[in-house]
Amino acid sequence: MPQFAYRARNSQGGLVEGVLDCADRAVAIRQIESQQCIPVRIELVEPEPKAIQRDGAGGPIFMQRIWGGRKPETQFGKKSPPDSPAAPTKNLKIPHGQLLIFTEQLAHLLQAGMTLDEALSVLEKRLKQPRVQQMTHTLHQGLVDGRSFSQALSELPRIFPPLYVNLVAAGEASGALPQILLRVVKHLTQAKELRDRVQQALIYPAFLALAGAVLVTIFITFMVPQLSGFMAQTGGALPLPTRILLQIHHAITGYWWVGLLILVGAIIGFRALVRSEEGRIGWDRFRLLVPGYGRVIRHSYYAQFSRTLGTLIENGIPLLRALDLVTEIAGNRFLELKLREVRRAVIDGATLSAALQEQKMFPDLFTDMMAVGEQTGHFAETMQAIADVYERELDRSVGVISQLIPPIIIVIIAVLVGLVVFSILSAVFEELNVKSRCSCDLLCCGLPRRRAGSFERGPALAR
Repeated sequence: MPQFAYRARNSQGGLVEGVLDCADRAVAIRQIESQQCIPVRIELVEPEPKAIQRDGAGGPIFMQRIWGGRKPETQFGKKSPPDSPAAPTKNLKIPHGQLLIFTEQLAHLLQAGMTLDEALSVLEKRLKQPRVQQMTHTLHQGLVDGRSFSQALSELPRIFPPLYVNLVAAGEASGALPQILLRVVKHLTQAKELRDRVQQALIYPAFLALAGAVLVTIFITFMVPQLSGFMAQTGGALPLPTRILLQIHHAITGYWWVGLLILVGAIIGFRALVRSEEGRIGWDRFRLLVPGYGRVIRHSYYAQFSRTLGTLIENGIPLLRALDLVTEIAGNRFLELKLREVRRAVIDGATLSAALQEQKMFPDLFTDMMAVGEQTGHFAETMQAIADVYERELDRSVGVISQLIPPIIIVIIAVLVGLVVFSILSAVFEELNVKSRCSCDLLCCGLPRRRAGSFERGPALAR
C-alpha cells in the first residue's frame, strides 16, 4: 500500500510529522483531519532499493526512506527559486477586494481537500496580480520554514489585520480553518458594504457642494472685474452690495496668499492637536456629538462592534481577547479609552452589558439586547442580531441625511449666487436709472434741473 509522509498542525498549534499507509491522498487527508490536525504538506513516499539504511553507528536512517533519499531540509527548507518574487517587506499592501478574493478561493480549495501548502501553491500561480503573488509566495515560504499560517499572516500587518490573524489562529486550533475563512470573508464583505453605502450616499452632496463653490468662484473672479471696468467708464456711484462684492474680489485676488497661509497654519495646528493624546480624545469625542454626522458614526460603530464581537465569540475567541481586538479596530481614541474601562470592569467580575451601560457609550436598547444574549447563552447570535438592527438604523440615517443635504446645499448655492447677481445688477440698474433721469430733464426743458421751490422763466417768456 502507498505511504504518505505528512506535516500538520495539531489543536495546540504544534508541528506534527509522520507517515500513513493509505490508498490515496484523499484518505490520508481524512485521517489527518480525524486527528484534529490541519494538514500542511502531504507527499507520496518513493520506495528505495533498501527499505532501511544505516548510518556509521548502525542506527536506522528513517528520514531517507520517508523523503525518498532527500534530506528533510531540502524538502521544507528549500530556498526560493531564482525566478520567484522577492520577499516582500512588512509594508506590502493589496486592495481590499483582492484580499477577499484570496481568502475566499483559499477556503474553497481547502474545502475541496487540498492541503494548505498545495492551496497556496495553486493560488500563487492562479492570481496574476504581482503584489498578490508576492504575498502568497511569502505565506507559502512561511509554511515551508515551519511557521503556522497565522504566524505567517502576522508578518504582513498592512494586509492582514489582527482580527483576521486571530480568527485564522482559532481555525487552526479548532481544525475548522476552511469554515473560519469563509466566515472571515463574510465579515469583511459586510464591513466593506457598510463603508460603501455611507460613501455612496455622500457622493452626490459632495459633488453639489463642489459645483456650488466653483460657480461662486467663477462669478467673483470673472464677472466682478467686468463690472468694475464698466463702472469706471460711466463714473457712477456704486451701491453698497456692489461695493461689498468688489471688496471681496479685491481680497481674494490681492491677498489670496494670506488665506493660503491661514489654511496651512490651520492644517498644521489641527495635526499637532490630534497627535497629542488629549487633543485626539477631544476631537474624536466631538465627532460623535456633531448633529447628523455623529449619529452616522455612532450607528456605524455599533454595527461594527456587534458584528466583530459576535464573529470572534462564535469562533472560539475568549471574551477578553475579543475585547482587545474590537478596541484595536475602533478607529476612535475616545471609544478606545471607554472600552479599556469596560475591559477592566469585566475582569473585576461585571458582565459586559453592565460594564457598557456604566460607561454610557451605547444606547439602552443595545445593552438590553446584549444582556438577554448573556442570560440565554446565545451571546454570539444576539450580537449578530444587534448588528443587523443597527445596520438598518444606519441605512435609514444615511438615507435621511443624503436626502436632506442636496436641497440644503442647493438653497445655500442659490442664496450665494443670488447675492452675487443682485450685487452686479444693482449697480447696472442704478446707472440706468441715473441716465433715464438726465434724459428726462433735457427733453422737458433743455435746461439743468431746477431747485425745489425756484422758478426761472425761459428765453421765450423773457422776450
